[in-house]
This record gives sequence, structure tokens and C-alpha cells, in this order.
Amino acid sequence: MEKIVNVWFEKGRIFILTDSGETYSRPLEAFPTLKEAGERERQDFKIGRFGDDIRWETLDEDIHITNFYETAEPNPENEVGHIFRQFPQLNVSEMAKYIGINKSLLAKYIYGIKKPSPERLQQIKYAIHTFGEKLVAV
Repeated sequence: MEKIVNVWFEKGRIFILTDSGETYSRPLEAFPTLKEAGERERQDFKIGRFGDDIRWETLDEDIHITNFYETAEPNPENEVGHIFRQFPQLNVSEMAKYIGINKSLLAKYIYGIKKPSPERLQQIKYAIHTFGEKLVAV
């Protein structure tokens, strides 16, 4: 397996250079914790001793080299993303807790990196509708 020898950020993407000379990149939407982090936090990483992962201790984020082999790019034109763009006041972290899922997973649904199952999509919509009903009752 290739080993990571360099990491950098540019134009909303994370790039790695491997010991075989290959350069790979992924959109930061694929790693919501890094997307939300500041530049100083992003630069505070360590390449693992085997060269196959990157660790951000202060962010509690780990990325394995195999994540860079994926080719899926963000698709912001999705139903979950559309809902959250309509209501930018919704806090992703708090909504994820309310729904009962991981914040990172919800962010990946919003950015279109992952597609929720029909059941999960209904769960997200139900939680948002319930939240809306509670707001109306105020």
C-alpha cells in the first residue's frame, strides 16, 4: 500500500502526496470536521507511523489513505441538502442529536457525499417536522 508523505489544503479540498508520487484529493465536504475547522486546526496533523493515515488530535479526526481512493464528489442537489439550505438557521450538530445520528453523517447527507436510505430520509424529515411543530407551539 502507498504511504502518505505530504498533506495540504487548497481550494476547498484536502490533498495527499504518496511515496509512489501519486497525488489524491477529496473535497472537504467528505470530511465535515475538517471543513468546519480553521486553517490553523487543519495544519495541526500528524501522518501515522505506518504512513497510511492522518490524525488531527485537537479535532479528534482520523482519515485513512483508502478514503482518498473514493471518487464520489459532493452532490449538493439532494433532498437533505435542499432542506438545510432552506433553513440555514438549523444547527447541524443539534439537529443530528435531535434526530439521533452522528453529526458527521448528517453533514455528509447534507453535502451529498452520502445518500441516506429511504428510511433514514424519512427519519430526518420526521425529526424536522416535529421540531417545526414544537416551534409553532411556542
